[in-house]
Amino acid sequence: MSSAENAAQQLKELAADIAREAGDPAQRRRAAGVSLAATKSTLADIVTEADREVEALIRDRLHRERPGDGFLGEESGAGESATGVTWIVDPIDGTVNYAYGLPVYGVSIAAVEGGAEVGRWHALAAAVCAPVLGELFTAARGSGAWLDSTRLSVTSDTTAGALLATGFGYDPSTHDGDLQTMRQVMPIARDVRRSGSAAIDLSYVAAGRLDGYFERGLQPWDFAAGALMVEEAGGALTLLDTASARPMVIAGGADVHARLTAILDNR
Repeated sequence: MSSAENAAQQLKELAADIAREAGDPAQRRRAAGVSLAATKSTLADIVTEADREVEALIRDRLHRERPGDGFLGEESGAGESATGVTWIVDPIDGTVNYAYGLPVYGVSIAAVEGGAEVGRWHALAAAVCAPVLGELFTAARGSGAWLDSTRLSVTSDTTAGALLATGFGYDPSTHDGDLQTMRQVMPIARDVRRSGSAAIDLSYVAAGRLDGYFERGLQPWDFAAGALMVEEAGGALTLLDTASARPMVIAGGADVHARLTAILDNR
């Protein structure tokens, strides 16, 4: 193992340990009853006190372990890096699922270099913990993607059609465009899933549970960890329209990724 791979492995182990730790209070808080703290862009995009508490736990732990690193979190914003490493964190990806008691949500943590601007970072390590589902997905640059001790690999055979996943924005004005995108990809789809968590969807692509994934309007913390999972599992991930307010993420094995990109890249 090279020194760079060893460093990435150490970052992965830290991300995994923190994600696992952060998943416990999130799950306990949900069991005790969710307190709705605020709303984001629309009423459907719920922020809970648990989001803020879990992000504070992650941020504090990272500050203790690696005080010079940068930080970009969904709830608490950005902090500059003195080491070249920045952590991109979604404390509870799938907040609406969480608020409604659906089990598909996760803690998403990625370590990147090159800053946190979309399209410019180079991911080093990642962890996605789904506490209710009892699963921990991890990846380190050059060392593969894993579900616990099982190495992951994207699917390659989609002769029956591709099982795809996607998501929709909270702004009702974007729904027509999202539905049009669905119509465009249906000719290559076996079926479509909509779990409500981009981090888990991307982890499932890495695990071969989904053949591909596409979604417009994600934020960096939504896909930073999952993107590395897909790449380290032998798949590909592309960002389209990065200069727009709603960039498109496309991920999958080589064949599905290429077919989705050919359909959705309208530049």
